[in-house]
Amino acid sequence: VSTQSTGFSLVSKMVRPLTKPRIIKKRTNKFIRFQSDRRKTIDPSWRKPKGIDCRVRRRFKGARPMPKCGYGSAKTTRHLLPNGFYRFTVNNPKDLELLLMHNRRYAAEIAHNVSAKVRKQIVERAAQLSVKVINANARLRSTDA
Repeated sequence: VSTQSTGFSLVSKMVRPLTKPRIIKKRTNKFIRFQSDRRKTIDPSWRKPKGIDCRVRRRFKGARPMPKCGYGSAKTTRHLLPNGFYRFTVNNPKDLELLLMHNRRYAAEIAHNVSAKVRKQIVERAAQLSVKVINANARLRSTDA
């Protein structure tokens, strides 16, 4: 629905990010723990090897790589979501006022411990302020019962 004179549409348009740079990851596969493939008791989540003879700790050729700061993301795209926004956690509708001037850079993410009633209020207020909500459909129940 749009008005004739101004061309202003009453339907809320989807908010677009200010810029959407291409995110390039230096390494996409995870660093897995040394010898976690050998034993069931060793979890694959990374732990730094501490042994005196450990070939991974000593960085021998052919040994698996260890995490280091060189694998970090570019500063311009660090913490950037694939849709071009940065994440901002919201606990109540009043928190959305902080994003009023930054709605093209940050997208609201409703915190996990927010009730369904308050979630509904946050989504409605975000539509008024034209702020993108990442998890707007979470905990929505259909009205037909």
